[in-house]
Formats: sequence, structure tokens, C-alpha cells
Amino acid sequence: WEFLFITTICLGMFLLQFTKRKTQDSISGIAITLFGIFYVGWFFSFLVKIRTVDLLVQDGRMMVAFLLIVTKSGDIGAYFSGTYLGKHQLISAISPKKSLEGAVGGFFSSFLIAIISRGLMPEVPFVHIIILGMLLGLLGQIGDLSESLIKRDCQIKDSSTLFKGLGGMLDIIDSLLFTTPTFYFYIRFLS
Repeated sequence: WEFLFITTICLGMFLLQFTKRKTQDSISGIAITLFGIFYVGWFFSFLVKIRTVDLLVQDGRMMVAFLLIVTKSGDIGAYFSGTYLGKHQLISAISPKKSLEGAVGGFFSSFLIAIISRGLMPEVPFVHIIILGMLLGLLGQIGDLSESLIKRDCQIKDSSTLFKGLGGMLDIIDSLLFTTPTFYFYIRFLS
């Protein structure tokens, strides 16, 4: 079904371009639209797969809970570490407020919460819980930086004003966009 969906979306994008009077920037329009669909839609669809597919852990809800808790604890750890300890900029060209100390704090928050949350997935061997904690801690921050890169290129501060102080919906889910498919494939590999 995924390939049918992808093919249909691509076909639809080109058909929409046929209806325009001007053909300038057609490729840019198609590319940006497809990027948005796949970057958010396809990556986030792995949450449904984790929840519904019979993998190593029998209860998909526990896997989703583990993923969300570990990933979002990295966000929280990075925020507090960066706020109170941050002195060295991480990548100033992408996000001047993100610090190296925040990145380290976020990574260790995810790692520690993965170990603490092991009870959500008792079927997964402890060594893999450790690996998942490290992977999710790293990839969550890459997702956050990637979204900052997109905002910087679009010259906007927040992806929307829907959630005041949080930067918008994309800012809330950005760390999950890379952790979710990675978690799915890792657990599937173990199954």
C-alpha cells in the first residue's frame, strides 16, 4: 500500500502542475510538496506500524510509550541542560541557541530514561535497550537540528503559533521523525 500511495502522490503532483499556466518553478514546487509529505507523513506513519504490527513486544502500545518517553525525555534534558549549563554553541549557523552541553544532556537523558523504562518492553534484551537509548538520544537531536535547518532556510523562528512557547506542531514532533522509523526497523530486526 505504501508504494501505491507514493506513486499516487507523485502522479498527483505532476497532474497539478499540468493545470498551471506557468511552468516556472514546477520542479521546486513538486519537490517541496513531496518533501513535506514524506518528511512528516511517512516518517510519522511508523508510529502506527509500531502500534499495530506484531513485533518482538506483544503490546504495541508499550513500544510506542517507550519510544515517546525516551525521545521526549531527550528533548527535555537538552532544554534544561542547555538552559542552565549551556556555554558552547553546537551549530550556530543552524540554531544559535542550541548548545553542546544541551546536546550532551539530551543524549544522556534519553539513555537513562531508556534504562529506567525497560519495564515497558521486558522482552527486549537489556543490551538492546541500551543501544536503543543511545540511538534515540542521538537521532532525536538530529531530528531537532534538521527542523531548525528547515526553519532557518525558510527564515522563520517557529513552525507555527498554534502552541505558544513551543514553536509549533513541527517543533513538538521533530525529534520523533527520525527516531520513529529507526525504532521500528530496530525492533523488527530483533523480532
